[in-house]
Amino acid sequence: MPLDPDVKALIDGLGAQGFQSFEKLGVDGTRAVVDSFTGLQLPAREVAAVVEAGYGPDPEQRLRIHVPHGGGPFPVVLYVHGGGFVGGGLDVVDERARALALDAGAVVVTATYRRAPEARFPAAHDDAFAALRWTAREIAAHGGDPARIAVLGDSAGANLAAAAVIRARDEGGPAVRSQVLLYPLVDPVAETASRTEYAEGYLIHLEALAWFGAQYVTGPGDVADPRLALPANDLAGLPPTLVLSTEFDPLRDEGESFAAALDAAGTPVTATRADGLVHAVYWASAAVPRSSEVHDAVLAHLRASL
Repeated sequence: MPLDPDVKALIDGLGAQGFQSFEKLGVDGTRAVVDSFTGLQLPAREVAAVVEAGYGPDPEQRLRIHVPHGGGPFPVVLYVHGGGFVGGGLDVVDERARALALDAGAVVVTATYRRAPEARFPAAHDDAFAALRWTAREIAAHGGDPARIAVLGDSAGANLAAAAVIRARDEGGPAVRSQVLLYPLVDPVAETASRTEYAEGYLIHLEALAWFGAQYVTGPGDVADPRLALPANDLAGLPPTLVLSTEFDPLRDEGESFAAALDAAGTPVTATRADGLVHAVYWASAAVPRSSEVHDAVLAHLRASL
């Protein structure tokens, strides 16, 4: 399918504003561009309540709890944001979290974490798991059902989400009923056709991926760690999973290969490719109307698995 015209307009608009690639912006510039995605989103919808909390002593170990209207207990979605381990935060996923809370009838907990380069591997991975443990322990006080938890992540956040779910399996909990991985980073040094074919020109560039990784890891040992390079041979016993890839995305092929590995391990998996779309499109709900297809796929999976 051709590149979606609204996506092309978005990429052209960013280029007109001087955006080239994240590695050229540095840490502060990258964080500013990621934060600016709030300007590409639909108006935030009103939920019944929004509560903020901390799950650790660091100021970045924060959660935002979005409670839908009605009577609980509600299913729960823990949403771990992307941003290359460097950018992102609670605000950039707030509009999407509110829409999920209302449309899925779920308590949606968004979590941020210690970011690179100030905090390097495995800080963000440890934080995502700590946020999951906090959610399972505390969410009943906010109307959530701790027996019905889904974990959702996008991009680097999907890597964190998947690693947290695997760790929960290996450490005997918390129990996770469902998993959603949107255009996941699976292996920071993967060699795939999509990384070559879409290396430039489609929002996230191959050189930017390498730069993000360099901010987070301390050396080759980190790159090979199965928390970061997700293990294709250790995926049994995981919850039903949605893996959604986008066509014009260097991460496309590794996400689709991960879905195939989940299936081979006997984990129920739905693999969906959004043709014509690019990385991070879920955060552009107003600028790219077809991002609603991603939202609809997430809703369908959550309803079926929770």
